Amino acid sequence: MRQARARNRDGTSGDGDRQSLALGAATLIADRSGALYWPAERTLIVADLHLEKGSAFARRGQMLPPYDTRATLLRLSAVIARFEPATVIALGDSFHDIAGPDRLAADDVRLLVSLQSGRTWVWVAGNHDPVHDRRLGGEAAGKVEIAGLALRHEPDAATGGPEIAGHLHPAARLVWNGGSVRTRCFASDARRVVMPAFGAFAGGLNLVSEPFAALFQGRPARVDMIGASGLYSVPPRALIGD
Repeated sequence: MRQARARNRDGTSGDGDRQSLALGAATLIADRSGALYWPAERTLIVADLHLEKGSAFARRGQMLPPYDTRATLLRLSAVIARFEPATVIALGDSFHDIAGPDRLAADDVRLLVSLQSGRTWVWVAGNHDPVHDRRLGGEAAGKVEIAGLALRHEPDAATGGPEIAGHLHPAARLVWNGGSVRTRCFASDARRVVMPAFGAFAGGLNLVSEPFAALFQGRPARVDMIGASGLYSVPPRALIGD
């Protein structure tokens, strides 16, 4: 797979970890971590952290390694350190269930609080976490609108956009070198960007499925796959189902 040309924070060529996306009047930077940065607004956007998913499954008898929250927060900490945003917006399903904040380890609470220091932090409501826990700090919102661009948890096919959303956990699969590759991805067109899930245990829904077909009226115009060594722009027609 040929590595896509990367972009830095200001849109210039970079090291393979970033790609520039245009949405409405905004120029956004897709990062290989799965985050999206908006330079003009100094805003970092993440979707579907699904913190405490491991502990939620453990309560139901399905034992997963209990380290997903720490892994997710450490990745988020690294992205924040790179971009130094003035605002962080989490686009819903930040916790896997409404009781997730109660299960946070004390060290993870301290890390989360430290990430909010000196910046605005907005928790957008998701279907897994519709109610904001005030102990977590930050601000709660149903959706956010900045410079004519809507930021919400679930994409709204009925709107003309532009919007940034999560919820669907897009993943792309294609055949490569005699095998198949399946990774999280950014899916976008002129009206919307659907972000990959940021959480360590969040998983992904194949782009070649009905929810995306309805949203993009077929397939998205652009797909940026998250690879081991960079972001890769791939032709949507090359994608295959599971």
